[in-house]
This record gives sequence, C-alpha cells and structure tokens, in this order.
Amino acid sequence: MLLVLLFVLLFGMIILGVPVALALAGSSAAFILLSGTVPDVVVIHRMVNGVDSFPLLAVPFFILAGNLMNTAGITNRIFDFAKACIGWMRGGLGHVNVGASVIFAGMSGAAVADAGGLGTIEIKAMRDAGYDPGFAVGVTAASSTIGPIVPPSLPMVIYGVMASASIGQLFAAGFIPGLLMAVSLMLMVAWYAHRRRYPRDAAFEIRRLGRTFTKAFLSLMTPVIIVGGILFGIFTPTEAAIAASAYAFVLGAVVYRTLTWRRLLRVSFDTIETTSVVLFIVAGASIFAWILTSNRVTEQFADILLTISENPVIILLMINLLLFIVGFFMETIAAITILVPVLLPILTKVGVDPVHFGVIMVLNLMIGLLTPPVGMVLYVLSRVSGVPFERCVSSTLPFLIPLVAVLLLVTFLPQLSLWLPTMIYR
Repeated sequence: MLLVLLFVLLFGMIILGVPVALALAGSSAAFILLSGTVPDVVVIHRMVNGVDSFPLLAVPFFILAGNLMNTAGITNRIFDFAKACIGWMRGGLGHVNVGASVIFAGMSGAAVADAGGLGTIEIKAMRDAGYDPGFAVGVTAASSTIGPIVPPSLPMVIYGVMASASIGQLFAAGFIPGLLMAVSLMLMVAWYAHRRRYPRDAAFEIRRLGRTFTKAFLSLMTPVIIVGGILFGIFTPTEAAIAASAYAFVLGAVVYRTLTWRRLLRVSFDTIETTSVVLFIVAGASIFAWILTSNRVTEQFADILLTISENPVIILLMINLLLFIVGFFMETIAAITILVPVLLPILTKVGVDPVHFGVIMVLNLMIGLLTPPVGMVLYVLSRVSGVPFERCVSSTLPFLIPLVAVLLLVTFLPQLSLWLPTMIYR
C-alpha cells in the first residue's frame, strides 16, 4: 500500500508542476516517515551518497564548456566551416544545420545547449535564405538530439553512474549511432529539398573552405581533445570535461578575446544553476531508487515482464515503448535516474549489454525532447525563433521518422553500439 502511495505522490506532484527533484525527494521522505522502518536521516544520507561520485564531476565541467563555447563565439566559426563544407548541396543550409550539430556535439554533450546556441544562428541564416521557418525549426530540433549521443554526453555520464557502467565505453558506443542519426537526417533534408525545390546555397570553393577551416581550426580541436583524450586513455571523462572547459576559456579569453568578465560571470551563474538542478535530480532519484531496490520492486517488475516473454527482442520492444511514453512527460536526467535501477536488471537477465542499453535509453529519451508536453528543445527553439510552439511541434514531427528508424537499428543491431567499445577497450 505504501509503495502505491509512493508512486501516487511522485506522479501527482509532477503533474501539479512540482520540480522533479522535489517530487522525488518529497515522495521518498513521505514513504520513509510513514513506514517507520528506518531513521529519517536516511533520506539525507542516501541523497548525499547519490551525488558523492567522481564521474559526476564531469557534469558541471561539460555544462561550463558548452556555455563558454556559446558565449565565446565558437559556434559561429563552426557554422561557417560547416557551410563551406556542405552548403553547396541542394537545401544546403539544412545539411549545414545537421553537420554543425555533429561538430558541436563533440563539445557540449547537451541537446538544449545545441538548440539554444547553434539553433539561433542556424534558424536566422535559413530564414534569411528564404527557407520555411517551420522547416528550419524542425531540422534544428532534430539535429540537436545528436549532441547527447556523440561523445561527450551528459546523459551518458548520468547513466554510467546509475548503471555502474564504463563512461568511456558509453562514449565510444554512441559514436556510430550518432553518425547514423546525422546521415538519416541529411537524407530527410535532401527529400524536403527535392520536394520543395530548395536551392544550393553556395558554390563549393576550396579557398573559402580553407579560410573558414583556418578560423575554426582551434574550435574544431575541442572534440579532438575531448574524444581523442578519452579514447586513447590520456585522461578520464571527468578530466576530459575539465580540459574542455579550460580550453574553451583560453579560446574565448585569450585567443578570440570575446569572453569578457561580464560574460564569464553570466556563464558561471548559468553553469551553477544548471548543475544544481541536475545534481538535485540525481540526489532525489538516489533515495527513490534505494526504496525501490530495498522493497524488491525492481525484481517484481522484472518477474512481471519476464512472464510475458523472455525473448530479448520482445523485451526491448516493450521497454522502448515505455521509454518513448516516458519521454513525453519526463525530463531526460530524471527519467534515467528513476528507470535505470528498474529496467537494467531485466535486460541483464535476458543478456542485453548495459552499454548497449545505455545508447538505446539515451537515444529514445532524446526523441522525447521533441515531443510535447515536456519537449524542452521545442520550447527553447520556439523562444529563440519566434515560431509558435504548436507550429514547432507539427514541423518537427516528420523528423521523428528517421530518428525512430535509427533507434530501431541500434536496438536490434547491437554491434552498431558495441563494435567500437570492443575494439578500443578489448
């Protein structure tokens, strides 16, 4: 009965608009007080233990690195270089949109950072070139989801902590699926460009490519430092996040000289605010997950699913459907912290690799960022573009088709995720 009350309180508070972190901690505290089986101080103890993790130090530094890059004008250089590379294709700025997101994905690791930083530049450029604003928002929203799949990735860090999985392997596992997302979205852009007769935005020029590459070279070194350093064992993901922040600071303050003290102060406050929210969610979810585990809820849920089928394909289909529905209503970090302790034991029993499941989960929840009512990317793009939220939703829906197709490929072809980690960490 108390477990039923726990879930009623949690979802009731979320529906009423209570922040997810408070809903998690509040419902857990109420359960412990009413059960009377453990001391009240366990709530604080478990929450502190939940965030007392070395890998979680990567979270504030990756957030800081993304904020510094947006503020220091690095995104402009990336966009210009991507335009010189692939702007000559029909519907060129749509392809540039995807290409720039792939490059920026190797720096920020957050979809909202991509949408808020690159999105502003991309949508304005596409509007000025005569593209339909709805199409511009749709392709920008869809391409922003590549960020948390291609390393580095904030959701992968949170998943790695919750699942006790190697964050380095998770980063490597996301690389090929991220490229598949980019290719599928570019095919969608090509279809739109042919159907609507979008022009080629610029002729290909070696001189222009060289000029933009020179200007963007130091910016383009950021993902090389982060990803290369992790994959070659030079530093851990946490150390990579610190290196990325330091490198972005040097670029903005010393090389480009676009990072003033006023901007640095604003970036610092934004980073502190975002980090506090993320870690509070993790802390709240830690006590919630402990209650579920200690009361054997995860085992009972696993038994229920396994009575339906023990076929990994059927189990993965059911869990993908569950994650897709959860993505409609719950923020990514909260969904990961709540669901990993529940779902991972089931998948382990049917032989699904935790690293493979990490990619599936993050990719599925990224699609949730494009679906109302909680789709954060849609709200951000509606604000920066001035396009009504309803039109953002309708324009983005067609781009879910290639993303769902990639999700299914990654789900049922595990080698797409596991080949690179196996090659690097064997």
